[in-house]
Amino acid sequence: MTDYKKDSITLPGAIAMGTGVMIGAGILALTGQMAELAGPLFPLSFIAGAIVTAFSAYTYVKMSNAYPSAGGIGMILVKAYGPTTVAAGAALLMALSMVINESLVARTFAAYALRGLGIAPTGWLVPAIGVAVIVFAWLVNVSGNRSVGLLSILMAALKVFGIALFGIAALWAGGFSFEATGGETEAGGFLASAALAILAFKGFTTITNSGAEITEPHRNVGRAIVVSIAICVVVYLLVAFAVGSSLPLDRIIAAKDYALAEAAAPAFGQVGFYLTVALALIATASGLIASVFAVSRMLAMLTDMKLVPHSHFGMPGAIRDHTLVYTVVIASLLTIFFDLSRIASLGAFFYLVMDMVIHWGVYRNLRHDIGARSWILLTAITLDAVVLAAFGLMKWQADPAIVVIAVGGIAVVFAFEAVFLRLRPPSTVHMHHLG
Repeated sequence: MTDYKKDSITLPGAIAMGTGVMIGAGILALTGQMAELAGPLFPLSFIAGAIVTAFSAYTYVKMSNAYPSAGGIGMILVKAYGPTTVAAGAALLMALSMVINESLVARTFAAYALRGLGIAPTGWLVPAIGVAVIVFAWLVNVSGNRSVGLLSILMAALKVFGIALFGIAALWAGGFSFEATGGETEAGGFLASAALAILAFKGFTTITNSGAEITEPHRNVGRAIVVSIAICVVVYLLVAFAVGSSLPLDRIIAAKDYALAEAAAPAFGQVGFYLTVALALIATASGLIASVFAVSRMLAMLTDMKLVPHSHFGMPGAIRDHTLVYTVVIASLLTIFFDLSRIASLGAFFYLVMDMVIHWGVYRNLRHDIGARSWILLTAITLDAVVLAAFGLMKWQADPAIVVIAVGGIAVVFAFEAVFLRLRPPSTVHMHHLG
């Protein structure tokens, strides 16, 4: 069994964990991609994403308040659907979307590192550096939970204040003007950009997965989720408007993998540029450490729940030691074979599908048990569906291969779980014990 320590995470620690995962590649790499889709209205995409996320978070808050569990999202799905293919497939999609986020963060780290050295972030150096920082995150994680917890609180504070300060200072230097004008914003492009904004917020689910370890979980899990999202909304808006005040739209799009560094140069000069690069490296590295921890935990939970197969492949140690290795290997492969745009797209598809499955399950089977309002749950599903449809259409026009990969990947996940659960069905007694 995986070792979970009750009351080991305080409310500030849970908030730090949520913001630590959220504030990273989401704002550092996705800003430029969102500008490419939404045009000059890209800062408002974060507001649209926050609105969708707020409706989405309602489900997780209600479930976590009622059933704070070490099983997190996996347990929510099992309570909603039972130990079925739907529950297992959606849980695995969530885990994979988190692994995808790790590769996104890793490649973002590489892009900023190379830009800081005056090297174009292209070619083999990007995946090489990305894999190296993933391995570093793994080494920190194997050193123990205490070091991860302390580091996440410290780094989260540094990231929030550092990136917020960047936003305020850049806005001040730009005379509070908005230079990212020109181009047009189409409704479809704006909605599609909201999908990437949602990806920048989805780190709040990390808190849900640690429900059993948070002090006074019936109150604090929900509080931590709400506060984390609120902090990120403020930080994201500051940065988006700051980038828009420093650069015209075409330059933001051209430098979409390292937009903050590009915006820092005209606003603050070379010193500011290097400070921004350093901040980006700290933000992405610490976000990756927190994410590797969270994903390995979730995979260990799903293993305990008998929803995914497990083999130690001759490795010593506990299940979470093994899932740490699996996490790092999969994230490294994604970092090698996919660029930032495709990684982000894949993550958006997986997460939004999983999110809709959760809302529908809670609506159908649990809303009365947890006192959830039907209209909020149905609104969350509708918003997810609209954003996903717009995003899928835009990607089909620009890069149909990634749509095929995403749809094929989702189909493979559910087919795999159907076969696995047929061969090795989890016992109801075991599920009850875990709950």
